[in-house]
Amino acid sequence: PGPCEDWAVANRLARESSPYLLQHAGNPVDWYPWGPEALERARAEQRPILVSIGYSACHWCHVMEHESFEDPEIARFMNENFVCIKVDREERPDVDAIYIDACTAMTGQAGWPLNAFLTPDQVPFFAGTYFPPADRPGMPSWRRVMEAVLDAWENRREEIEGESERTRARLVGAANLQPADDRPGQADLEGAVEELRRHFDPVNGGFGGAPKFPPASQLEFLLARGEEAIPRLTLASMASGGIFDQVGGGFARYSVDARWVVPHFEKMLYDNALLARAYLHGWQVLGEEGFRETCEQTLDWVLREMRGPEGGFYAALDADSAGAEGLFYTWTPAELREALGDEEGEEAIAWFGVTGEGNFEGRSVLVMAGEPDPERLAAVRERLLEARSSRERPGLDDKRLAAWNALMIGALAEAGAALGREDYLAAAEQAAQFLLDEMVEQPEGAPLLVRRSWKDGEAKLNGYLEDYAYLVEALVSLYEATFDAKWLAAAQEVADAMLDRFSDPVAGGFFSTASDHEQLVARRKEIDDNPIPSGNSAAALGLLPLYGLTADERYRAAADGVLALVGPVAVRHPQSFGHALLALDWQLGGAREVALAGDDGSLAGTVRGAYRPRLVLAGGDADGVALLEGREAVGGRPSAYVCEGFTCARPVHSPAELEELLAT
Repeated sequence: PGPCEDWAVANRLARESSPYLLQHAGNPVDWYPWGPEALERARAEQRPILVSIGYSACHWCHVMEHESFEDPEIARFMNENFVCIKVDREERPDVDAIYIDACTAMTGQAGWPLNAFLTPDQVPFFAGTYFPPADRPGMPSWRRVMEAVLDAWENRREEIEGESERTRARLVGAANLQPADDRPGQADLEGAVEELRRHFDPVNGGFGGAPKFPPASQLEFLLARGEEAIPRLTLASMASGGIFDQVGGGFARYSVDARWVVPHFEKMLYDNALLARAYLHGWQVLGEEGFRETCEQTLDWVLREMRGPEGGFYAALDADSAGAEGLFYTWTPAELREALGDEEGEEAIAWFGVTGEGNFEGRSVLVMAGEPDPERLAAVRERLLEARSSRERPGLDDKRLAAWNALMIGALAEAGAALGREDYLAAAEQAAQFLLDEMVEQPEGAPLLVRRSWKDGEAKLNGYLEDYAYLVEALVSLYEATFDAKWLAAAQEVADAMLDRFSDPVAGGFFSTASDHEQLVARRKEIDDNPIPSGNSAAALGLLPLYGLTADERYRAAADGVLALVGPVAVRHPQSFGHALLALDWQLGGAREVALAGDDGSLAGTVRGAYRPRLVLAGGDADGVALLEGREAVGGRPSAYVCEGFTCARPVHSPAELEELLAT
């Protein structure tokens, strides 16, 4: 096909299923999706590639689209001089990671929209983020940037190509990392805690200044190490801030200020899975009832607004609605009075810190500025939720991503078991069955295959390490929450496929893409845990408990291989490696295995009632569960075997005895 202006209605993205790509299907830019058609055209015509990366909930992605990609003259220039490729970073984290890394190296910063210019061999030679349609102080226009890139390609191509091999070598991420001779110990973990204390914001909670991201994994690590002050203030500050949706529940992606007041309003499934677990564990350790409520409000929002009819979970809600950022979530005093009546409206204005001036573009993001009666607050929230339902809703990214669904399955499973919420457990099981039925395939003569994305009845794209690793973690959690051995068997199958498809037999750890993945400019290893756990950290934290349940030495060895690579880096940079530190804490802290026989639920409830970050739990049918082999109900009484390294103490029979044994 010729340039987009020859097309009647839409460009090639109209054939895609990604909501983000479909948002650009009507642009006059002749967009291609990432794939062989675009790459072959660039090689055949020796044109530079423009790869533009974003995601559907990204506010500035929408801004640049409206300002530049919808402009016919700008689009004409793009079409005449570049092969233009649009990428959904959530579907293609492999492509995104390469060019985010390149942008950071070239400019010192990165974000979305990400716009990178590549040679026909996919090697980046210039990258940046948002560019305006006209020059601004300190920021060139998008047209000026493209003209400069084109001039460099036409007049300094030899220099660009001469840098290609050096650039390739820098794009492998942690793939060149070698296992350290000196392994971290307990003193190093304490050093990591001390480093987090140094960066802690003692006034607002969290770490550093604006913008401020929820540090779920770091908080979990601190709770596991017995640190209470940082998690207490941070969890309380986020729950009372505007980053938490005070009406409907659930968290926005980050706060643009240091006080958690004004969020970047998009809501991502992964943040809410990670934070629900952090609040659950905060409640278990610190006893703050508000943390339990925040966990449940978050998960209730997920089940109400983010769950597909088949049981899978949608990816994200947009920051924008009715053409404005945050309009759906913000209020004026008059709107509160209209929704609640004058008297209750005035109370709500005080409770939620609403002012006539507002705290965001003349409107107010709701924060908890008062301490209302919990029952009255719940009733007001319900009425405001009903009133808000008449507003134009933010855009929904309704693709289901395997990795993010797995994170939510784990959160629902653990919360369901700890809180006695059967609806959470049922939702976790339905979502897990959906993944196994619709997004996991068993090719003949090959290891199991996990697909990345599902929409409109079709699963597509090969899964990445995080899709497998998060799913192992989720299925282990679901087994521990239900004692249904089919989930443990599924976890082993996914783990075996992960070992086969992603492991590095030379240096240890796992590559981010499978051995049979399409060839990109680099095959990377991702190890840092921002904004979500890396596939390597998740693999370690899934394989260690799987080893405790199955005694399969391959799982322990693979987890040790990850931590040999990542551990020395993690203890020096704890703000970026919270999930890895949890795995390292498990490895160094003396994990326990608890096997229950003949339990009526009281022994399992004792174990699940507390945050026990270095423990695996087995019960129910012993068939296929190595930890349960030979463990019997002594004298017909419920019996709990507490083991370390599969060496068990004498069985105990009452919740009190079990709690005493676990406390030693």
